Amino acid sequence: MSSNFRLDRAYQNAKIIPFDGSSKFILFSDCHRGDNSFADDFANNRNIYFHALNHYYREGFQYCELGDGDELWENLSFESIFEAHKNVYQLLRQYHLENRLHMVWGNHDMVYRHKPYVDKHLSSYFEPIEDTDKELFEGITYHEAIILKHRETQQELFCTHGHQADWWNYVCWRIGRFLVRVLWKPLQVVGIADPTSPAKNYKELIRIEKRIKRWILKNNLRITIAGHTHRPRFPEPGQIPFFNDGSCVHPRSITGIEIENGEISLIKWHIDTKPDGTLQIVRVLLEGPEKLSDYIDS
Repeated sequence: MSSNFRLDRAYQNAKIIPFDGSSKFILFSDCHRGDNSFADDFANNRNIYFHALNHYYREGFQYCELGDGDELWENLSFESIFEAHKNVYQLLRQYHLENRLHMVWGNHDMVYRHKPYVDKHLSSYFEPIEDTDKELFEGITYHEAIILKHRETQQELFCTHGHQADWWNYVCWRIGRFLVRVLWKPLQVVGIADPTSPAKNYKELIRIEKRIKRWILKNNLRITIAGHTHRPRFPEPGQIPFFNDGSCVHPRSITGIEIENGEISLIKWHIDTKPDGTLQIVRVLLEGPEKLSDYIDS
């Protein structure tokens, strides 16, 4: 089974979300929310992420998470992750209640492709203060990909995690999960990185990006937005339209892709210092905005 086949299948089975010039989306991926232990990379950026998530909620954005939102390789269950970052999930629930939450599974949360697992673990949570179960993401479905499709022009933005172009992390994900749990998680605590991760292996990162670009070329330069490699990418109009939203586990910052007013941008949220020495969380425009209409399929 080739990467082209896996990407084709993800495209064919993708959830279609209509949009127009008034639609607003924020795309994040690779949050790797963990249990707040020393191995939880997300914990360093959780305040930045929560602030950004609040901003987009107030501004009426739809939230698209392109895989690896929850770190279910290092952690045995969602429950420990939920307890560590309960405020995040309660805010995501508000998106869900307003039909503004669109979730894609990646290799680190690949168990979410099974609806019974999602229904069992994500539909509700136990609230010890009230001694009762409370609703969380009742009825939610995770997808392998989503397609943002313009109502008038029919232009499509194919959004997926990107591990379809990574044979080891797609086909052998169970082996990878086992190795991370028993070997790399303890080593990560003392600073040794997992060499199988494309985010830590530059040569593998380049190979994965080349495979996705070849697939884009074979499919009439279809706009594709992915994560997985953690490396932000933002092509100019006329280049191969392969975007990457980066990750939420960069050192002291998170990156994502915004779509607003028919335009696309690459943004970063990070902690900055005011002149008086106090800290603030700020949004920085890294690339764009560029008009989506300038990325024309061939």
